[in-house]
Amino acid sequence: MTNNHKIVDYDAVLDAKFGKEGTPERARAEEAAYSFYSGQILQDARKEAKMTQSELAERTQTTKSYISKIENGVITPSVGVFYRIIAALGMRVEVVKPVY
Repeated sequence: MTNNHKIVDYDAVLDAKFGKEGTPERARAEEAAYSFYSGQILQDARKEAKMTQSELAERTQTTKSYISKIENGVITPSVGVFYRIIAALGMRVEVVKPVY
């Protein structure tokens, strides 16, 4: 699997730690990873906008605690709140169909 702390087979590492792909354990781990990653993206955007969590909360009609939980991957906001956060940060979401 690994050699001198170098991963040779990443799928095997994920399978061992989180279960095989398609299992409920793996799905929960992937969901948690997406929540954390999304929170980090929003946190970076907020900091780039030079905005505090309190300011973002006020602009999105939420609380500082709620923004903190999103940024730390503890919770995933609803779609409506997500779009309000994106708009408050001066960003936009673009849905694009892949080109084959």
